[in-house]
Amino acid sequence: MNLIQYAGQYRNNLLNDVIPFWLKHSIDEESGGFYTCLDRDGKVFDTDKFIWLQGRQVWTFSMLCNRLGMREEWLRTAEHGADFLLRHGRDANKQWYFSLTREGRPLIQAYNIFSDCFAAMAFAQLGKATGSAEYNQLALDTFQNILTRFNKPKGNYSKAVPGTRPLKGLSLPMILSNLVLEVEHVLPAETVDSTIRECVRSVMEDFYDPATGLIMENVTPDGRLSDSFDGRLVSPGHSLESMWFLMDIADRLKDEALMRRCTDIALNMLDFGWDKEFGGIFYFMDAKGRPPQQLEWDQKLWWVHLEAIVAMLKGYHYTGDARCLTWFKRLHEYTWKHFHDPEFGEWFGYLNRRGEVLLPLKGGKWKGCFHVPRSLFLSWKTLEEIAVSQTVTVQP
Repeated sequence: MNLIQYAGQYRNNLLNDVIPFWLKHSIDEESGGFYTCLDRDGKVFDTDKFIWLQGRQVWTFSMLCNRLGMREEWLRTAEHGADFLLRHGRDANKQWYFSLTREGRPLIQAYNIFSDCFAAMAFAQLGKATGSAEYNQLALDTFQNILTRFNKPKGNYSKAVPGTRPLKGLSLPMILSNLVLEVEHVLPAETVDSTIRECVRSVMEDFYDPATGLIMENVTPDGRLSDSFDGRLVSPGHSLESMWFLMDIADRLKDEALMRRCTDIALNMLDFGWDKEFGGIFYFMDAKGRPPQQLEWDQKLWWVHLEAIVAMLKGYHYTGDARCLTWFKRLHEYTWKHFHDPEFGEWFGYLNRRGEVLLPLKGGKWKGCFHVPRSLFLSWKTLEEIAVSQTVTVQP
């Protein structure tokens, strides 16, 4: 296929398969919010509601309105989820719970700062779509709360004994490098600039190991390696996702050196994380090749492969590095063959190492209406941009 044909495949799957699947099966008309625990054919198998997945779905439909034009059904769906979050999502300290019952009663405390991250994303995008000052203010307040918790994201819920082996994780600076651009329109310019600088510095100096070319999941507070289970942990999916986040920042800053580094690191992460025997990308790995602590280390997950596709397309678009296009085609072939479900729609989330479906669900505690539609949208649009730029380049 040529690039326009690839773009058409991603567009068609997004608009005619994935989005209709969630519109048909996930909306809880009685209690509000969204069901996310959906079986292969969309049947609800559990009614608990997870705040970060509620926020992610509000973000998805708001983003579609902002990027593709307002559609009443999309906006109504986003506001449906936002109303549930406003009524039930936060505790007395204005922090976002992790999970609720179907009706909105709190189940799990606000231990996970990523509930706050995706709430901020959701209300910022919905505020942009609607012009609502209330939504924009909520996004701003939530983002500022995230910044205050930056050095202690789990607050009082951390299980670690202080001082014995202090480590900090990649996840928060990684997500902030994307989140800050999502909520930029509600932030002071100096907050945007300082957050971008710190995220780039943290990811590329603290978590990047130049000796191996790998992005580590956990390092000491001063950015050194820790020879421990957690300190040797590598998540190729997180690394690849963080690199396309930073590619967008490099494009914004017109920083060619940063763009080149991000592309090279992403290519190295794929070489490291690719299963040479069965294909696909490992979920977790040990930087020194030792047995990982995570028993699910060799599973193949939907989001890992979709984020890798986005990273390779952006790398090719921004740098023209032909290795990125080669990897995109390889990833495309594996991902569409193993994860896409042409019979019932949407995408499987979990495969075993051999690429066989491990769980037939389409949504659950961790998988919702986010990675698949976001990656389809970004891949579609990036492929179109590449095709246009190549057409312009070859014209006399």
